Amino acid sequence: MLEFAILGLLHQSPMHGYELRKQLSEVLGGMRSISYGSLYPALKRLRAAGLISSDEPDPRALLPADAPPLTGRRGKVVYTITAEGKERFHELVSQTGPEAYDDGGLFGVRLAFFRHTAADVRLRILEGRRRTVEQQREGLRSSLARTRQRLDRYTLELQRHGLESVDREVRWLNELIDTERREATTTESTSSEKENPWGQ
Repeated sequence: MLEFAILGLLHQSPMHGYELRKQLSEVLGGMRSISYGSLYPALKRLRAAGLISSDEPDPRALLPADAPPLTGRRGKVVYTITAEGKERFHELVSQTGPEAYDDGGLFGVRLAFFRHTAADVRLRILEGRRRTVEQQREGLRSSLARTRQRLDRYTLELQRHGLESVDREVRWLNELIDTERREATTTESTSSEKENPWGQ
């Protein structure tokens, strides 16, 4: 997940580690915080694989005033995605298997980079995610039906809250899927009109 997000951000523009960490926190949102202890090993792996490169820092360049004290005041190493990295990123955004929409956090990251993803791939990922969440919902409903009589009211409320959260996600996914389908239909209509402007 982290390496995918790094490649996605560097695909947009080169960045130094401090800026990359800030951008990753925005992309990942509340899912997880990124420490330098996890970021720099990931950057090292990507560089060793030839997916990114790094420029030597300008010794006169300083980090921002709000940079953490441990980063020192030395110049910044700037990371850039390579041609191989772009190829790998496009390979990753084209994947539509369960790894693209499971609960491991990758779905949220994939969604953050949907603008780089083909429309048909976006739709398959959203539909896969909806199937996964609907299965979770059915599991929660079955569990609630079986155990309702044995639960105290607090545990029952907790299970109901979980079910409501899953219901909300299914509704949200339905809206995203409907929007994707509408946009695909509009694009197809526009393409047909351009190919056959006289309606013949």
